[in-house]
Amino acid sequence: MLIETRPALDPELAALVTAQQRELTDAGARAGERIFEPRDDIEYLVGVVNGRAVACGGWRAGEPEVAEITRMYVRPAHRGRGLGRQMIVALEEEALAAGRPVIRLQTAAHLLAVIALYQSSGYARIPAYGDPRNVCFEKRLPALVQ
Repeated sequence: MLIETRPALDPELAALVTAQQRELTDAGARAGERIFEPRDDIEYLVGVVNGRAVACGGWRAGEPEVAEITRMYVRPAHRGRGLGRQMIVALEEEALAAGRPVIRLQTAAHLLAVIALYQSSGYARIPAYGDPRNVCFEKRLPALVQ
């Protein structure tokens, strides 16, 4: 998978996030809560396979040295191939290069496959922040070798 940085208004990114939101709504998220509003404070990455955008993720700066992963999604037809894990690694690398060695994220408690992916990628559960209905995770990355 080729992973590219994309602007917030990229139409392929918007299509991926719209698909993510539709899937979340179908899985039990309350309708109306999932509206894609492009944000300039999020660094977006898009995964491309055979010229087609099939995965996305983003990160944004939090408190000092902290980044939050957001908008992680892989199209269903491309799951089970390690693309989500590749996206996580790319997001971690981008955040670490920006001086943010602590990565946090939140996800819905009923998304068990998503939770398993994060846990198998080294994320540990932390107390909830943001939406109290979500579960939150954190990972501390090793420092870059200069």
